[in-house]
Amino acid sequence: MSYIFTVSPDFSPDHISGWYIFNTWLQKHTDLAIHLEMYNNFHSQRSAIQNDSIDLIYANPYDAAILVRDKGFRPLTKPRGCCDEVIVATSINSPVQDIANLQPGIKVATTEDPDVNMIGMIMLESADLNAANIELKTSDSYVLVAKHLLRDDSDVGFFLAEAFDDLSTLIKNQLRILVRSQISVIHHSLMLGPKLADQHDLISRLLLDMDADEKNREVLSSLGFTGWDKVEDEEMEFMIDLMDTLKV
Repeated sequence: MSYIFTVSPDFSPDHISGWYIFNTWLQKHTDLAIHLEMYNNFHSQRSAIQNDSIDLIYANPYDAAILVRDKGFRPLTKPRGCCDEVIVATSINSPVQDIANLQPGIKVATTEDPDVNMIGMIMLESADLNAANIELKTSDSYVLVAKHLLRDDSDVGFFLAEAFDDLSTLIKNQLRILVRSQISVIHHSLMLGPKLADQHDLISRLLLDMDADEKNREVLSSLGFTGWDKVEDEEMEFMIDLMDTLKV
């Protein structure tokens, strides 16, 4: 029997080969037929989740609720030291120096990343901005969000902080960070579906021990990680509850 593994579409393009390397490593160490399926956007990935086509997923926190509560997934691990923080940035040439300087009618460059957009909108509330008095310009990647700012097509952009930090120095030097969130407890997680429930302990143990071996550390490095930390069911429920609170 084969299983489908997928990765949240907001991962850095620099790490796409790393996920294929990781999938090969996972197949070798579990002796399971695991196929990595990449989706171009959140809509197509969510359709696959709804159709029960996914068995293992590196999931963004926004989708955790449906995965756990509707589809019976359980958390395995999270990347060590990585939290989902959000940056609101503008062009270095913009006169805007602070969120409070933003005015109704601004153009906001975004991706389809739901948790980033939600947190970004919360941070704009301090300037009395909301979905009704701004214009959203959605792009397929954070590189394109940055390009909107550099071309003056948008006034500010929302970035997953990790993705912003992965931008080239040339691009980052042309952007100004207005605010960076400090939530600290929201993160992507590797999650296991019902068809692989009996493999939970094995896969969890393999992941938690990855950084003990030099070759395995090279696999982790290809993902931009230094190791995996365990995610308990209670921790996942807390994060889901927090996300639900932020959505209100």
